[in-house]
Amino acid sequence: MTISNLPKTYDVRTHGCQMNVHDSERLAGLLETAGYVDLASIPAPARPEVADVVVFNTCAVRENADNKLYGNLGQLRPAKTRNPEMQIAVGGCMAQKDRDTIVRKAPWVDVVFGTHNIGSLPALLDRARHNKRAEVEILESLETFPSTLPTRRDSAYSGWVSISVGCNNTCTFCIVPSLRGKEQDRRPGDILAEVEALVAQGVVEVILLGQNVNSYGVEFGDRQAFSKLLRACGEIDGLERVRFTSPHPAAFTDDVIDAMAETPNVMPSLHMPLQSGSDKVLKDMRRSYRSTKFLRILDAVRERIPEAAITTDIIVGFPGETEEDFEATLDVVARSRFSSAFTFQYSIRPGTPAGAMENQIPKAVVQERFDRLVALQDEISWSENRKIEGREVEVLVAPFEGRKDIETARMSGRARDNRLVHFALPEGLPESERPRPGDAVTVAVTYGAPHHLVADSAVQGGTFSVRRTAGGDAWAASQDNPVPGRPAVSLGMPSLGRPTTPAPAPSCR
Repeated sequence: MTISNLPKTYDVRTHGCQMNVHDSERLAGLLETAGYVDLASIPAPARPEVADVVVFNTCAVRENADNKLYGNLGQLRPAKTRNPEMQIAVGGCMAQKDRDTIVRKAPWVDVVFGTHNIGSLPALLDRARHNKRAEVEILESLETFPSTLPTRRDSAYSGWVSISVGCNNTCTFCIVPSLRGKEQDRRPGDILAEVEALVAQGVVEVILLGQNVNSYGVEFGDRQAFSKLLRACGEIDGLERVRFTSPHPAAFTDDVIDAMAETPNVMPSLHMPLQSGSDKVLKDMRRSYRSTKFLRILDAVRERIPEAAITTDIIVGFPGETEEDFEATLDVVARSRFSSAFTFQYSIRPGTPAGAMENQIPKAVVQERFDRLVALQDEISWSENRKIEGREVEVLVAPFEGRKDIETARMSGRARDNRLVHFALPEGLPESERPRPGDAVTVAVTYGAPHHLVADSAVQGGTFSVRRTAGGDAWAASQDNPVPGRPAVSLGMPSLGRPTTPAPAPSCR
């Protein structure tokens, strides 16, 4: 294949949360349906240095998101100068926020699109090419649920499934509601139809996705819709693992805990964002729960699901946070015994109420508190992982999740509780008997490290067994695809929206 007859290529670069990762799968599906091919699918000797279309799917939540975006755009300017036919598109939350500011700051950008109209990307690229000018299109609300769009998933055996978009909360530090809009829920039947379609393609694990998954059903008036959805997923043959992210403590109810405990394929893992252990800071954050309620939720989960691994998010240095407030956070963390925590140093987000608050905390103070929190959580994580030594765990095998898998001759994957496990293979194991990504392996934990588990039982005369799965079969079948391991584009689901209100039944006479 020569450079002159190469197909048009694309490169989607993703920043931010799981929502963006899933949206990027849809952007890839749209571009492939429009005739582009993934830059990574071109053999290395013939692969261009830069794709014909580069798409940035941006985040507005992470620190220095603006600087990262414009730095990345600046790095592409020479390529654009060399090849004026190349196109650069910017989407996601930063695009929704900055809009035509992006084109003013980086006039070599061709397309800017928002969170509500990712399906417009191919048409916007065509329009920009035809009109020889930048096209900026931002919608204020979602018109079509994105699951109607074609998707090119990153994994053959695991898949994201959106159950809602948007958020009705008003946390003072968060800009997401203004960029993603109010919560909109999919119909349960459409969600389950998508899950069943994925399972038919070999997917054995789904992650239900929403800004606040356990408020699912608010749009159609069913407060127990999420627990019903979990139970319904338990009825789908071939679906081995169900996860969800992220819930909100204020809306987390006992019916969800019961559904988790009573539905075998719902995994014993829970991400429960704390944000702060100080009731004063929680009030300032406009988080509608307090530390006592948060701890009660954890107690209830562990009573019903003793093996549950609970993770969290914590922000350090929120405006006005005192040493006493921070000590309250340390206290709640010590009592919560999280398996791991995503810890963040607060930074100002323009456009949020917290960004305009007085008493912003000096960077040096935030750093010192952050270091203390990380040290405490690392100690807890290590202690909790050491308790698992000697236990057998079932691992869903992943492709090279461990950075040192090759040099240590181990493979990696996730236990049912979502802990990362690096496991050894028996010496001399034939290639035909090696587990494939998507297969399930049972091993015994030999060491609990602070951030992962090591399971070398196979080389110590202990437990090692492999269970072939439909997910492993799907991964094996995908090795002949243009990008090995990535499935082909799947068509979008049928049109979705709020459930129609049934006609009233005739009254009894």
